Amino acid sequence: MQAKTESFFEKVYEVARQIPYGRVTSYGAIAKYLGAARSARMVGYAMNGSHNKDVPAHRVVNRKGLLTGKHHFEGTNLMQQLLESEGVQVIDNQIQDFDSLFWDPAKNL
Repeated sequence: MQAKTESFFEKVYEVARQIPYGRVTSYGAIAKYLGAARSARMVGYAMNGSHNKDVPAHRVVNRKGLLTGKHHFEGTNLMQQLLESEGVQVIDNQIQDFDSLFWDPAKNL
């Protein structure tokens, strides 16, 4: 089971590394792209463990554009600050203009 989880996490990281600067995707979109549509939570676990792996985890949010993973970043607003440094506007933990910034791996990879 351990190796299977690790290989799934690596696939998640490969997809996340493709998210363009200034764009975002969702845990569910990554899961669906990987053929595991009901595994959005596992994608979240992968993002939580992505520190020091050169993965732009700040670009992965929930399906409504909320920064649900922000408490896994150092500091209180690091996830929001990283997104804002890429030109993404965030108000009350919500990505503004989410639909136009959304990057779907199924359509782009």
